[in-house]
Formats: sequence, structure tokens, C-alpha cells
Amino acid sequence: MKKIDWYFDFISPFSYLQGELLHTLPAEVEIRYKPVLFAGLLNHWDNKGPAEIAPKRTWTFEHCAWLACKHGIPMTMPPHHPFNPLPLLRLAIALGSSPEVVQRLFRWVWREGRVPTDEIYWQALLKEFDATPEMLDAPGVKQQLRANGEAAIAAGVFGVPTAVVDNRCFWGLDSTDMLIAWLRDDPFFSSEQLRQAQQLPQGVHRKT
Repeated sequence: MKKIDWYFDFISPFSYLQGELLHTLPAEVEIRYKPVLFAGLLNHWDNKGPAEIAPKRTWTFEHCAWLACKHGIPMTMPPHHPFNPLPLLRLAIALGSSPEVVQRLFRWVWREGRVPTDEIYWQALLKEFDATPEMLDAPGVKQQLRANGEAAIAAGVFGVPTAVVDNRCFWGLDSTDMLIAWLRDDPFFSSEQLRQAQQLPQGVHRKT
């Protein structure tokens, strides 16, 4: 049985959308859900998130709305974005990061349109899980989130969502079909075409 480490952040609409499509993966794979702070990945790789580039921000949400419509996935935008996802990430870890918990938290944000600063709704969500603020502040929870981030970076993860399987990263919603092909031993992955893509030399460097 192949095991997939699926790295995600609740701040990411693409993570939500891919999460809704994970059921299309072969049934014999095991998915291990790994909450990770997207901002930490951006800082490590000296990158910007799509919400930090004005025209890309607009396109990102237009594209996500289109993809949700295309796949028949309900989607309601939160009241603002970006937001602080740490409470959600820690809640997921405190509750064991089970598929059911992760899906519920994603849907709370991207179907119900909530964020943790909506105090009334946040408290209701905690009550739903019999969770307390103290659970989220537990040293073990914080350490696990840091460990997830370190493991992601060590695996070469630079964005979310990313599925890591057989030491190979599949980044983004658009890679879902490619991931499925890998799991089904598609001959593309031993092709000359892929080898050339992997070995393409770097050309000019952008001045900084």
C-alpha cells in the first residue's frame, strides 16, 4: 500500500478543492493528513503567496470559483482573506488530523464562509468538537505543527496543497490527475519526455 503525506493549510482554497477530490484517488492508498503553515513555507523559500500580488489575488479567487463550479463543489468565500489559520491548524492537530476533522474544518471556512476571528462561530466550532483553547495552546500541538513544516521543507514542499509519495512531490490542485497517474504506474514516469523535463538546465538569472 502506498502512503501519501498530504500537506495543506486551511487558508488555501486550492487545498480545500483538492481535499474534496481526494476520494478519486485509488482506494488502496493511505493518506496521512499533515497540517502545515503556508506562510512558513513561503518564508523558507523566499516566496510570496498569491494573495500578496494584487492581480494574482483577483485571478486566484476567480479561478477557484470556476474550479468549484466545474467540479460541482460548493464554495462560499470567507469574509476576508488572508486570515490567520493557526487556530484551525492547531485544532486539526489537537483532534488527530483525521479525514473527518480536516474536511469539517475546510468546509467551515470554504462552505460556510467562516474565519477564526468570527468569535461566535469559532466558539460554536470548538463546542462542536468539545475542544478548548487550552488544547490548541498545548506545547505538543505547537511542536507537531512545527515538525510538519520541517518535514514538508525537507521533502521539498514549497506550496499547498502538496501530496508527497515515494519521495516525489505533486503540488497543487492541477496535479491531481498526475498524482493518480503515478499511483497507477503510468509509463509516462519512465519516459524520455519526463527525463528531459527533469534535466532542463537553468538559463539566465533574474537580477535581485
